[in-house]
Amino acid sequence: MNTEKQTYTLDELCALVDMNKRTIRYYIQQQLVPRPEGKNRGAHYHKTHIERLLELKKWQAAGLSLERIAELLNSPDKLDIPLKPVQQGSVELWSHLMISDGIQLLIEPGRSQLSSEQIRKLSQQILKAYQAITNEEQK
Repeated sequence: MNTEKQTYTLDELCALVDMNKRTIRYYIQQQLVPRPEGKNRGAHYHKTHIERLLELKKWQAAGLSLERIAELLNSPDKLDIPLKPVQQGSVELWSHLMISDGIQLLIEPGRSQLSSEQIRKLSQQILKAYQAITNEEQK
């Protein structure tokens, strides 16, 4: 089956991206997701809709606002996204990896531009490296 030409109903799209209809319609209204082809019951969605919704979901999970996500989506070169400077009074969510007493790694997911899986792998590698260093000194 050619997935490039495959179409999905709104119900199918909701199931594929694990979002409700109201949220998807809101994203379309806010121009974060392209409009479907067709109208009313004849409306259908494509792979590009799925990809965009999953991208939105990823960035929201990283703590980005819809305003910032819109900026990222409209950026001509998503690989070189200029980060907004931290402003007084802004709120950021940071991940803390406790390596040992007095040693921790701080990661701000939105600024790091790493997925949660990449952050998890980085954390595991850092912990392994720390354990290897401390094991060497104990010998």
